[in-house]
Amino acid sequence: MNLTFAVKEEAYRLGFSMVGVSTPAPLPHADVFETWLQQGRHGEMTYLNTPHSRLCRACPNQILPECRSVLVLGSLYPAPPARVEDDLKNSPLRGKVAAYARENDYHGILIERLESLVQFIESQVGHSIPNRWYTDTGPILERELAQRAGLGWIGKNTCLISPDKGSYFFLAEILLGIELEPDQPFTQDRCGTCSRCLDACPTRCILPDRTIDARHCISYLTIELKGSIPPELRSQMGEWVFGCDVCQQVCPWNRFAVSEVDKAFDHHPVQPTLYLLDELKLSRDEFKRKYHHSPVMRAKRRGYLRNVAVALGNLHDTDATPALAEVLMVDHEPLVRAHAAWALGQIGNTPARQALERAAGIENDMLVKLEIQISLDNR
Repeated sequence: MNLTFAVKEEAYRLGFSMVGVSTPAPLPHADVFETWLQQGRHGEMTYLNTPHSRLCRACPNQILPECRSVLVLGSLYPAPPARVEDDLKNSPLRGKVAAYARENDYHGILIERLESLVQFIESQVGHSIPNRWYTDTGPILERELAQRAGLGWIGKNTCLISPDKGSYFFLAEILLGIELEPDQPFTQDRCGTCSRCLDACPTRCILPDRTIDARHCISYLTIELKGSIPPELRSQMGEWVFGCDVCQQVCPWNRFAVSEVDKAFDHHPVQPTLYLLDELKLSRDEFKRKYHHSPVMRAKRRGYLRNVAVALGNLHDTDATPALAEVLMVDHEPLVRAHAAWALGQIGNTPARQALERAAGIENDMLVKLEIQISLDNR
């Protein structure tokens, strides 16, 4: 049996939904990535801007000098259920989580498959093979490699889009020291004149050159940013507490996508909407227990509760005042207290102002004191 065919068949057997092969030749759009870095659009993600990272992203052979082919794989996860917006309307004080974060952390599942696939390939050729594998964990321009492997095109929202599977999928790559038959690159741009993703983006972070200014992206703000969220962006974040799906939700190609979700990602341990007052009460241990196997852990408790406070502020619901007031007085994290102060300022009722005034008399952290004063001044 042809080795490339056998490898693809095994990948499908292991549960991958998409498989393609690319060459390890230098990537033509690495200069776009360099320009993006030079403009500072990566924000605080400094790991992207190291000399090693930039070299490797420009050419896979910098990662594995023996590399002769790159196997690119995809696993579909469920799109956001249609009822999410109805849940938000019918059940107050709820926040939204990106669809991929509803599942158990994908890294462990995909890594196990990648290891098994490498073992299969080595068994087929009868000897060990130089290899490296990644799933959103290494210095590699995975969407460009996926396009070169024929899996789809990079859309205006910067997501890789498959014409029949949409864009709700995880990508993974195996760099191999053997030659497999490369697939034809996907050369068509099927976005056409559509601009729904650009128009729908709450923070207008999607740029005309098919890049994103991460500093304004809700996914970056709720996950990668570790400090205070810029005040001018908070009101644009809506009810998102971890990630954002807006640019994918409005994409017509996801409406047409074939529903064949990977069974490993169809359990939904995290609900698409969460009751924010319960989330705001999570202690450090409770947060770890609840999200130990979830991508939400990446934000850590202080970042996640910061996001929850912002969502509550955006909802302007006076029922959130007592919980936010308690957080402002007793939470051990200044970052959380600061954003609770902002949220109380957004609610702006008399109990909220009284809570801010009480906290102003005892707060010692300068960041929190500043947020309290700004909220009081704005009322």
